[in-house]
Amino acid sequence: MIEPKVFYRKLDALLRRIGKEKTGKKFLFSILAELESSFGSDLRFTNGKLYQENQDEFVILTPPGQPRSKQGRAKLPLASEAIQRALRFGSYIYDDPALAADFGIGGNGEYAIPAAFTVSKNAEERWLFLFELQSEWMREEVEFCMNAVRTALNYRLFSDAVKNDLQQAAQIQQSLLPASAPKVRGYEMAGRSQPAELVGGDLFDYIYFDDDMFGVAVGDASGHGLPAALLVRDVVTGLRMGLEKHMKIVATLRKLNRVIHRSNFSSRFVSLFYGEIESNGSILYANAGHPTPLLVHGREVQELKATGMILGALPEIALHREYARFAPGAALLLFSDGMLERQDREGNQFGLERLKDLALQHQGKSAQEILDTVFNAVLEFGDGAKWEDDATLVVVKRLPVPES
Repeated sequence: MIEPKVFYRKLDALLRRIGKEKTGKKFLFSILAELESSFGSDLRFTNGKLYQENQDEFVILTPPGQPRSKQGRAKLPLASEAIQRALRFGSYIYDDPALAADFGIGGNGEYAIPAAFTVSKNAEERWLFLFELQSEWMREEVEFCMNAVRTALNYRLFSDAVKNDLQQAAQIQQSLLPASAPKVRGYEMAGRSQPAELVGGDLFDYIYFDDDMFGVAVGDASGHGLPAALLVRDVVTGLRMGLEKHMKIVATLRKLNRVIHRSNFSSRFVSLFYGEIESNGSILYANAGHPTPLLVHGREVQELKATGMILGALPEIALHREYARFAPGAALLLFSDGMLERQDREGNQFGLERLKDLALQHQGKSAQEILDTVFNAVLEFGDGAKWEDDATLVVVKRLPVPES
């Protein structure tokens, strides 16, 4: 019987390794080897093998650069009672000779009892760890060790799979956001979105029609993370498909509202500002419950307030459009509430008034300079801490008319 303190110290070291080691091609082989080297003499483990599920059987795997062990069977039928018990219980000790025979172990006259446990990344990827137990093994210790390692491996494999899925979702979402702003005569634009998690629920987009008109949109899906990111995908796709020059803004957004409300995420909603800006400075916009963009010129700050409620909450919404004038030299700031609600150490929010003061102070700079200045100020206000909510800012600057 292994001394308890030694046993738990070894097991704790192995579990920490499972949580930290990179999960590449050799990961499971390294855990297999560690199990045998750390616990072989104490728990009577020997001849460890690793199998991977392949259609209707488990096939033995061979470590890179090593010959396959000639002991045991190369393939184990998925339908066999021995495998089914391992899958059903997670781990199993085959002290029934009839079941042990399925592994081709113990047939040479020497004492050897198969013991196995299974791990999985998902429903399609499963592995089986198989050992031989030599005489004087203790059931409680062997089962405890196998189940502890199995649980840790399952969690690690699942976590990595989810992380990989989220990374892919983040890449997809990033591809939906514009990589750069369009070049429009008389204007310049800059935008940035900072998710609180790997994927976020904010969006912004530019809709280029021609040199006489372009559109700009900023939105914020409720919550954050993957559900919000999926809603963002639908909104961006819907805008790009539905918006065309001379199309009615309100009709397009009402249709988008109905699509969002009917979706599987009907409990979710999104605030959205969309405006169309003409070369002469005319702005036609609709604001569906989004934080008010700021149109800054000289000493004046005009708020482009909501013209209707958020999208997705109800099947039909009241929404109308409004008009604003974009003077030469003016700057338009569109943002999500993550910019305003960022807190300092005392719990004070950055707030709209600070944003107005920054916009007034730096309106003479380029669109990119204004964006960088505001983002840096909001970040520093929160003492550089991790963003607790998605934060997005878009700056549109109408260039001054050159003096003749």
